[in-house]
Amino acid sequence: MAVLVFGSINFDLIARVPALPGPGETALSPALQTAPGGKGANQALAARLAGGGEVRLVGRVGRDAFAGPALKLLADSGVDVSLIARGDASTGVAMIAVSAEGQNQIVAASGANAELTADAVLDAWLAPGTIVLMQMEVPVMASAALATRAAGRGCKIVLNAAPAAPVPKELLDRVDVLVANEHEAPVVARAAGFDADTPVASGRALSAGGARAVVVTLGGEGAVAFKGGKAWHVPALRLDNVVDTTGAGDAFVGALAAALDRGMEWKDALARASVAGSLTCARSGAQPALPMRGEIDAALSRLGRIERADFEIN
Repeated sequence: MAVLVFGSINFDLIARVPALPGPGETALSPALQTAPGGKGANQALAARLAGGGEVRLVGRVGRDAFAGPALKLLADSGVDVSLIARGDASTGVAMIAVSAEGQNQIVAASGANAELTADAVLDAWLAPGTIVLMQMEVPVMASAALATRAAGRGCKIVLNAAPAAPVPKELLDRVDVLVANEHEAPVVARAAGFDADTPVASGRALSAGGARAVVVTLGGEGAVAFKGGKAWHVPALRLDNVVDTTGAGDAFVGALAAALDRGMEWKDALARASVAGSLTCARSGAQPALPMRGEIDAALSRLGRIERADFEIN
């Protein structure tokens, strides 16, 4: 099988600051760091490193100086980037401030990502059982169009509803696994017509009927997962020092997709995803911080038990 990622490619500009600035404030950083990024690219690399299987990334970059560095680590790691198109729009850029506590604040300039269309994906890549992984940093109706094609060909659709935005019915109805954090889940639930204000209530509502699995990530508290009318609490791996949370969500989603592609049981896939997300927080950056399969294997024994949860938890 394979993981096909349809998503964004960015080049990250990272500044470390004592505290994240508020409106109208300026925060000084001693130096500028750069790294490849973008949720699509991050999750493609995370899936490749965590699972070791075939991973393809479909996206767009510009013809500017950011394009090559944005793709280098992906290509070097074995992600298939052969169908990434180059156009006149600039390569996407994310400007990231990281506080001393490891929290982040991100502004992304979409650039070429805004020009990605569903026809960039070949039908030959949509084989039955393929995991098609999407996020919300490329045009959402392009993702919806691809999801319709992919579902019709027997693919499994995994959607990371990030950044927070309503998910149109055309897309949501075709999603097999939905992943959102505590801020994103209520946005998706309310837009879908559910009266759900808390992250857990939102995940429960979005999984109603049992046809769709939903994972709501809760930062250092781990995640809550819903599938087939059942719920689980997934702990996070405890760390001595949190350096940077920027890539944690992408590591979680990429590792989850890789585990599902390998045919793992649901709880085992969740455990690997949680460990991958946690390990990423111990290093700086997004792609450079993503853990390898062996690192995840070695840390699994330190993860607490995944427990069945009551639907009424808050």
